[in-house]
Amino acid sequence: MFFKRKQPTLSYDPAIRKPLIKASICNGEQVAGFKNLETGAFEEIMLIRDAADLNEFKRLYGIEGEVEKVY
Repeated sequence: MFFKRKQPTLSYDPAIRKPLIKASICNGEQVAGFKNLETGAFEEIMLIRDAADLNEFKRLYGIEGEVEKVY
């Protein structure tokens, strides 16, 4: 009740997958996920509504620095 469990950091292989934010030009919706560098397929992980959501995505996967945005 008083103590929160620390959520584990999820992992990804940077040699195979690249973190991206896919943004819509029309309505501004943003989705964070990973692009498979071999096939080009995009795997959606979570909806980004504000900076807190982006920070949570980066914390979950241990991503440091900026995440590239693709339109």
